[in-house]
Amino acid sequence: MPYAMVPQGYRAIPLGIAGSIEGLGAFAPLEESSDEGALFLARLDFEAFPSAETLVQIEQAFNDAGVEHWPGYSFIVHADPDKPAVYLAWQKGFAWLPVIAGIIGFIALPPLVGTVIWWLIPEDVKNLISSLINIGMMLLVMFILMQVMKPLTAPSKPKKLPEAKS
Repeated sequence: MPYAMVPQGYRAIPLGIAGSIEGLGAFAPLEESSDEGALFLARLDFEAFPSAETLVQIEQAFNDAGVEHWPGYSFIVHADPDKPAVYLAWQKGFAWLPVIAGIIGFIALPPLVGTVIWWLIPEDVKNLISSLINIGMMLLVMFILMQVMKPLTAPSKPKKLPEAKS
């Protein structure tokens, strides 16, 4: 996948591996010392394929932050169809790696950590959590129905008749 993205006459060179989002900070000086317009390609490996919604959120966050995409490409985030990996292709106009690490940590990490935790907890605990969520939803629906039904069940006050004149 990455070699199909690299422009003619160039090649992608792996520089290292980061085991966490904080580990990406070691590569920030490389980006900062590069010339303006340099092209960067990063691969993020995940446990499972990220959802399309997550990829769209990441792409939108990069666009909102002002990260420039490669010339000839209209996206920064490219999903690998064969592996649970995502390629990020950006052009240096500013040192974006700390911004990218923050966006990835904020958007992609919580759902993935939640999924891993959900796989690790015992089935009994999963059932308890599901039951508590269902009870909470039922209580919320009952509360909303009570609020809607209050005006319908309230006793109506009798109208006062005007006093008769003698």
